[in-house]
Amino acid sequence: MWRVSLVIVFGAFVGMLDSSLVNVGLDRIGTDLGASLDEVQWVSTAYLIALAVSLPLCGWLGRRIGVGRLWLGAFAAFTVASALCALAGDIGWLVVLRVVQGLAAGLLTPAGQTILGQAVGPERLGRVMSILGIAVSSAPAIGPTVGGVLLDSLSWEWLFLINLPIGAIGIALGWKYVPRGEPGGAGRLDWTGFALVGLGLPLFVYALTSVGEGGGGIGPSVLVPLALGAAGLVVFALRSWRRERPLLDLRLFGNRVFAAGTVSSLFIGAAMFGAMLLFPLYFQILRGADVVTTGLSLLSLGLGTMVVLPLAGWLTDRHGGGIVSLAGSVCTVLTTVPFAFLGADADPVLLQALLFLRGMALALSATPAGTAAFASVRREQLPDATTVLNILMRVGGAVGGAMCAIVLSRLLPTGAEHAFQVAFWWLTGASAVAAAVAWWLWLVQRHERTRAVPVPA
Repeated sequence: MWRVSLVIVFGAFVGMLDSSLVNVGLDRIGTDLGASLDEVQWVSTAYLIALAVSLPLCGWLGRRIGVGRLWLGAFAAFTVASALCALAGDIGWLVVLRVVQGLAAGLLTPAGQTILGQAVGPERLGRVMSILGIAVSSAPAIGPTVGGVLLDSLSWEWLFLINLPIGAIGIALGWKYVPRGEPGGAGRLDWTGFALVGLGLPLFVYALTSVGEGGGGIGPSVLVPLALGAAGLVVFALRSWRRERPLLDLRLFGNRVFAAGTVSSLFIGAAMFGAMLLFPLYFQILRGADVVTTGLSLLSLGLGTMVVLPLAGWLTDRHGGGIVSLAGSVCTVLTTVPFAFLGADADPVLLQALLFLRGMALALSATPAGTAAFASVRREQLPDATTVLNILMRVGGAVGGAMCAIVLSRLLPTGAEHAFQVAFWWLTGASAVAAAVAWWLWLVQRHERTRAVPVPA
């Protein structure tokens, strides 16, 4: 079990690392390839959109060819695409190859979660998922630092070449240890459903991501894809609920524990990814830090998460994900509020202590909620369950990032310190909503356990 878990971590780590690593080098890439800022921004945007495109297919592909084969194929495609990105001679080819890389990366995390869920069962799922969570949380934290160090002494191509040794090791170990899964039973692909969600989800994520990248501006270039994306997702959901064999089985939401766990993950994703946008800007704009210093300043956030995740997994297996996620979400609120009062001259030691504590709180909130959702479904439902949860996490992350970007863009002209304080109040509000939904998850789990206890004769 642990060997399989550690192998799956390779895929989750490299996929998450790449999303934050390359962003550091966009300026260098644009200069070397003679591309404008608008053109080079698509190196990042195309990757994020491709991640969203491939997610809905993960469940169907896992049932079609076996989830282990899907994971191996996606990891191999990601590694090859990384090598080709380093060889790209112009910005157009680099963007195309980033799409291929993103399509593969979008399959790695949900496929890996499905493999682990089917391999270990619900009793030990918390401890195993916490190991996967270490990779998912640590990679974005160290990505900017690693990227900055690489660019200090090497060319931008190494932002992609660094994936090759990790990919080679992961594929070799995966070939030996990852179970291939059972192919078959997927049925015909629901092309209409895929068209709806395959266009709706990327348009929705793109629109919200554009808000963040464009400094919070909202115009037709945001509103049109946002409306089309939302409409596509709504029609997909209504259609899937009525179909006998949909692309994604949304009838899983009839399971109250799964519904509470996934909705909790949606709002936790908003609070978590909103903070990922806000904290780097806090150090760069308000405190005048460069990219490397900003990355080093945020390491304590990832370190706090890594330290506590094993404990969070053990507590989840012992007491249930609801109560652990509730405690973590409340602690997230308590560790976010102080930032709403801190100014540009805040004590660096205090900042690092708060970031470390917030990382610990995130470890107790995010992974237990998702684990509770996965543990509540049957083994054959896991491919759809992991896909749905990852989609909601991605939507929540895009909403959280857009929320923080809009607040900052509106208030920065009035003063950076005031703008960041208000933005942190909004982030506190998102964390409070996540805590409320985690409370609902805890109540549902407690009710289900009460129903399961036999009444004495």
